[in-house]
Amino acid sequence: MAKDQIVSTMFRFHSLYRIIATLSVFSFISIFCWCQFSSKCYSMNVIMMQKAKESIDLLTFPYAWNVLSFPAGPPSQILKIGVFVKKWPHRSHAGGLERHALTLHLALAKRGHELHIFTTSSPNSTFPTYPFPNLVFHLSRPTSGGYLDQAVVWEQFRAQNSTGRPFDVVHTESVGLLHTRAKNVPNLAVSWHGIAYETIHSDIIQELLRSPEERQATMMTERAMKVVEEVRFFQRYSHHVATSDHAGDVLKRIYMIPEERVHIILNGVDEEIFRPELSLGIDFKRKFGISKSRSLVLGIAGRLVKDKGHPLIHEALKQIFMENKKFQQSVTVLVAGDGPWGARYKALGANILVLGPLEQAQLAKFYNAIDIFVNPTLRAQGLDHTLLEAMLSGKPVMATRVASITGSVIVGPESGYTFSPSVESLKKTLYKVWNDGRVVLENKGKAARQRGLQLFTATKMAAAYERLFLCISREQYCKYQK
Repeated sequence: MAKDQIVSTMFRFHSLYRIIATLSVFSFISIFCWCQFSSKCYSMNVIMMQKAKESIDLLTFPYAWNVLSFPAGPPSQILKIGVFVKKWPHRSHAGGLERHALTLHLALAKRGHELHIFTTSSPNSTFPTYPFPNLVFHLSRPTSGGYLDQAVVWEQFRAQNSTGRPFDVVHTESVGLLHTRAKNVPNLAVSWHGIAYETIHSDIIQELLRSPEERQATMMTERAMKVVEEVRFFQRYSHHVATSDHAGDVLKRIYMIPEERVHIILNGVDEEIFRPELSLGIDFKRKFGISKSRSLVLGIAGRLVKDKGHPLIHEALKQIFMENKKFQQSVTVLVAGDGPWGARYKALGANILVLGPLEQAQLAKFYNAIDIFVNPTLRAQGLDHTLLEAMLSGKPVMATRVASITGSVIVGPESGYTFSPSVESLKKTLYKVWNDGRVVLENKGKAARQRGLQLFTATKMAAAYERLFLCISREQYCKYQK
């Protein structure tokens, strides 16, 4: 072959190599970017991890345990579990922590585990009963601040721990069991539904939204010191369960808790109650006289208070109604919950229906009646159950762009919308939802339900906690085999 032909061939190969290399880089970048914003990223990472090695050490698993598949049959070991929770939920009046405690521990009781719940009694109502002899409540009077009396519950715990067999594992919902007592319990897991570091973002948002006539908040400096306090005393808890991916990262990175003691288990809700059922939605609309001519039904649920973002969405709706009569005439807003902002919503017009607090069965109908669920929260912490309930009901969701939500729930546009916590951003997103229409929303709702079934069911959550509790009590359960 002539010298010039050899040079020409080598040049062509070199050019081809450069093209392939460039395409490979772009392909990697595309996959990386898609993975960052796609709900399929979790599954892809887990599959790659499982292919890389035969078994996984659960104590250092960096993702939410909800993505793993644990055996659905009867548990291989029946555990004796002690649970500390400040308040046990009563009917529809319950915050996220209480609802988590109810959903999780009823599921574990159904699985056959022996549970002892240390909680406060309510002087104004009878304590609920459940058909599980293996679910035992140890009640005590709350302190003046509404917390567990630590001296009393500790004595109750010690008495039960010395009866029959000791507890295999102890679970405290947040600081139900204070760190001063928890430091003496090696087989303990604490689940955090909000930490001080996250609330700094909430403080910043609320200060930016503060009207000139309102007094400036002084809590930011206090909050920074609260973070310092938490970094110090969190170390006294043996194992930490973060209920969002963001919180898990903060506990490892900011609070400096070793990775083998931090475990991410996302909140879950009862998939038997929250599911798509067209007839439920039709009945609910008929009951409240919602016309079929309405092109869009927005749903809002929860405590109608300031830090849940109700001043924000109230102002956004007020401005849209004033500037766009077509929007006002074609949209219905259903508001489930109670609080000071209920009366203000009513004043916006007849197309806003304030329903009051709803029991779970009614709440399931509520989700089936709406086209999209809106959560304007200003609290940048925890993982709101209402978003998960709506997704499992087959509805797209729209929420504030905070780390816990964008990191675990609305990780891409396929299942919903996010907005910055400002009136203009919220208005822009509401208009987009309205213009997208029902067909687009129905498709997003299907994607939302698919993600909900993968991650946010009570079954997934309970299975993950059960495996964590088994792992804490018996080391052989800390290895996960596909």
